[in-house]
Amino acid sequence: MTNHAEDFSLEAELARTAAWDLEDGDDLDQIDDVDTDLDDADSDDWESGYLSPDGDDPEETTGSLDLAERHQLRRVAGLRTELEDITEVEYRQLRLERVVLVGVWTEGTVTDAENSMAELALLAETAGSEVLEAVYQRRQSPDPATYVGRGKVDAIREIVQATGADTVICDGELAPSQLRNLEDKVKVKVVDRTALILDIFAQHAKSKEGKAQVELAQLNYMKQRLRGWGGNLSRQVGGRVAGGAGIGGRGPGETKIETDRRRINDRIAKLRRELKATRGTRATMRQERRRNEVPSVAIAGYTNAGKSSLLNRLTGAGVLVEDALFATLDPTTRRTQTKDGRVYTMSDTVGFVRHLPHQLVEAFRSTLEEVGDADLIVHVVDGSHPDPEGQLSAVREVLAEIGAGQVPELVVINKTDVADPMVVARLKQREPHSVAVSARTGEGIADAIAAIEADLPRPSFEFDALVPYARGDLVDRIHRDGEIDKLEHTADGTRIVGRATEALAGELASYSV
Repeated sequence: MTNHAEDFSLEAELARTAAWDLEDGDDLDQIDDVDTDLDDADSDDWESGYLSPDGDDPEETTGSLDLAERHQLRRVAGLRTELEDITEVEYRQLRLERVVLVGVWTEGTVTDAENSMAELALLAETAGSEVLEAVYQRRQSPDPATYVGRGKVDAIREIVQATGADTVICDGELAPSQLRNLEDKVKVKVVDRTALILDIFAQHAKSKEGKAQVELAQLNYMKQRLRGWGGNLSRQVGGRVAGGAGIGGRGPGETKIETDRRRINDRIAKLRRELKATRGTRATMRQERRRNEVPSVAIAGYTNAGKSSLLNRLTGAGVLVEDALFATLDPTTRRTQTKDGRVYTMSDTVGFVRHLPHQLVEAFRSTLEEVGDADLIVHVVDGSHPDPEGQLSAVREVLAEIGAGQVPELVVINKTDVADPMVVARLKQREPHSVAVSARTGEGIADAIAAIEADLPRPSFEFDALVPYARGDLVDRIHRDGEIDKLEHTADGTRIVGRATEALAGELASYSV
């Protein structure tokens, strides 16, 4: 048999490839250095790292050279998997996903439809995408098969082809069949409003509890939308050769999609157990505050209305502030006090949005319970928004859903430095119990603090006590947990008249006058 392979020579191969690493202007004579290195490698004091068990080196090796080569990061020109050439793009530059927005306008005015699409565009940009086009259709109800009509589907496909979009985002929660039909028609990925909001939450969740809540919401959403490539998730497994599925996965006729759904259910059960333990911790903390009768204030409102900025202004909390939707998800609680020394807590909560996904409301219920158990809700609304009344109604819908509709409410109209004065005046007329502030400039913050302190629950037990000077601790507690109407220092002690909590009034009973 004739061997047509060329004779292999290590020296020749190294000489052939030595010029690959040379920069422009380097001398090709450096190739000789390779031969010198190779001669050094053949010296008697050199040992290969790949010796046989007998101690003999079966053949010459370039293991050290290969190891150094693998640790080098090189970009090969022309080697890419993108649909277009991106070799000139910065190596670490982030390529934004290009999206087309689609909406169905079923009720309200044209302004309402445009505001909804503008909000969807902000959500898409917050998720990390570039909005190329936005279209919406007037219909009595969304199409049960494709969400929009057949003609609009063809128009969307043409827009996607013309703009080179990667994704179509629909302004509503789509059924699994609608998602599948739309993807088959437009030939790109289709996501709905719920998936978009869940993606934003997944990006911004930082704490362990927040990540667990977001994952629970995502799994509940994905459970009914499991899909595969062709019949990938429809293959049956059965018998003893169930692909390594083992006990619990050998059911005859059980498909892979059913197995995956079962695993998702197991993960959901585990997350719910973890969140239940967290809910118990929160309940214990709330019970401690109730025992000490410490009033609590919850800051609620539409996303990006300025809740975190207001909390920083009121308490100096130092919470993350960013001009983005759902910038902060993890609740922050700070302890503060009134001008007369009464202590209370103030908490920042997750922002709300129109059509907030039901999965998120359920997953974040333990966090939202902080709002329901509060003594006062500071409802922050963006005065510069095109539809502040819509924000108010959307937030109140969620508050009613979590059982916080009966909690006293103070409306704070924020961003007055950029809002239209006519809009602010209209909101103040519509909401009599409200104050106008600017968390950025500090305008109106003093009025907001005074309004909050006036709405805080007051101690209901009146007392008139002569506290000895040796019991200074009681006087301090009266300042922190009660209200003082009259204070007088006498020869026998401190004469105090005011109101206190039930527990404190019981301790003062022995010093009553």
